[in-house]
Amino acid sequence: MKKVAIGCDPNAVELKEKIKKLLSDLGHECEDFGSEDPVYANVAIRVAESVAAGKHDRGILVCGTGIGMSIAANKVPGAYAALVSDAYSAERARKSNNANIMTMGAFTTGLEHAKVLVRIWMEAEYTPGGPSEPKVQRILNYDQKRG
Repeated sequence: MKKVAIGCDPNAVELKEKIKKLLSDLGHECEDFGSEDPVYANVAIRVAESVAAGKHDRGILVCGTGIGMSIAANKVPGAYAALVSDAYSAERARKSNNANIMTMGAFTTGLEHAKVLVRIWMEAEYTPGGPSEPKVQRILNYDQKRG
């Protein structure tokens, strides 16, 4: 079981609610950081801060395209958000890049496809010491220097 922080802007409430149900069905604990704030960056930053602080294992953010949420979340040191739109990217976001936050677009990702992406991303794990380690370590080192 993983603790997941989730949030969205008003454009993505329906998709967020479906993802919450899926996470619960998969046995994960989910904390909702809201959806009423039209300034998506506020929700993204709150979710990213919680994940970066270790209060949640992962975060999921949804807005119209997922782009704004990704940009905002990545401003928080220790938050590594990946915009996911296909199965391979969902898997590699975790396995190759150790992303701890997934973002998606409610206007660009259908419900059933979103469920597939969430399942893949939640099941994938990063393995330290693999071929991606030097790349991930470089990002972590830079993040620690600026944070």
